[in-house]
Amino acid sequence: MYSQEDRRALAEALAAAALQDRRLSGVAVCGSMAVGREDAWSDIDLVFAVADSSRLTEALDDWTSAMVEDHGAVHHVDIASGRRVYRAFLLPSTLEVDLNFVPAEEFRADGPKFRLLRGSPSQMLLPPAPVSAEHFIGMGWLHAEQARSCLARGRLWQAERMIAAVRDQALALACLRHDLRTLYGAAVDSLPPDVLADFTASIMHAMNLEEASRAYQAAVAQLCAEARQASRAADDRLLSALTALANTSAVP
Repeated sequence: MYSQEDRRALAEALAAAALQDRRLSGVAVCGSMAVGREDAWSDIDLVFAVADSSRLTEALDDWTSAMVEDHGAVHHVDIASGRRVYRAFLLPSTLEVDLNFVPAEEFRADGPKFRLLRGSPSQMLLPPAPVSAEHFIGMGWLHAEQARSCLARGRLWQAERMIAAVRDQALALACLRHDLRTLYGAAVDSLPPDVLADFTASIMHAMNLEEASRAYQAAVAQLCAEARQASRAADDRLLSALTALANTSAVP
């Protein structure tokens, strides 16, 4: 396990190396470290603007070699979005280092957790429109239908995933109701304890059909309850259908 001092020293070393790399016209710190809110479990998150986009792959390869040879990275994985490449590295200490390579014209702050070290970011994009309650309700009943079919077919492991997905959509509705972030479950732990307590019954505790059916019915019932509170998104016919799903026995 790494210490916070280890992480800080590595972050400073990487930032210093980036500022010396003439291919990079912009360098920024992102995530919790950008706003001084890191804790013992935070990772390192840096964004690099490549001045000449034709050299992006070259820069990516060189930095990858440095992460392996100089810092002992044992594995990496890419998340690509358009011409951006977000490469996450795993170090032996279990520290995660995320390096995001972008063409210079796409170098920008996509949120408040962005601390500029060099460069001139392009205009910040408008924040995406919040996901609606209708979307979460729709994804919820879709997963509920799939979970019921899985249970009827005896596919317990797939059913467990679908039940969890139903619960995720209901939790997103709860977050929306409490003016909390809905993305990636980042704010679920900030929900009131009594709200979270209502969701515990939807967690499976054993891999058998009876337990799965119980958790399924609890998850769909919770989805129905949250949909009911999002009254503008759920009319009586929809609530009736969700109630019917919740009351459907998944055990043959």
